[in-house]
Amino acid sequence: MSTFGFTVPTTAEGILLLALALIVLWIVVSIPVYISGELITGGRADFGSAMGATLGGALAYVLVLWAGTFLLTPILGAPALVLSFLLALLVWLGVYRASFDTGWLQAVAIVAVGWFVLLVMDIILTSLFGISFPKFYPF
Repeated sequence: MSTFGFTVPTTAEGILLLALALIVLWIVVSIPVYISGELITGGRADFGSAMGATLGGALAYVLVLWAGTFLLTPILGAPALVLSFLLALLVWLGVYRASFDTGWLQAVAIVAVGWFVLLVMDIILTSLFGISFPKFYPF
């Protein structure tokens, strides 16, 4: 069965491998968030906060986007997706704000610096090892 552009595993080994790969991806993606959190908060961030922000922010974003679109589309029509997207972004930033105990602008800065660090990591990994993160930037 193909969902989201990949085949969902049906064997125990496949499910275990998928779970392991997702955990490794979660840890790797938390590294830029940790680095940016350290830079923006003046060293008050820890790796656990970064992992919590990464997982919690992604889950909150997806849930709010899905629920908002599902619940608001019958009422608002097509603009429901845009409104749900904006609300999901605010909730995602709210998770980062709470995880790092910062203000809204610092949460935005953590996200922006995190994206930059991830881009640099991607360039380095591609140059040294020929591996890359899935393309997350528009150029």
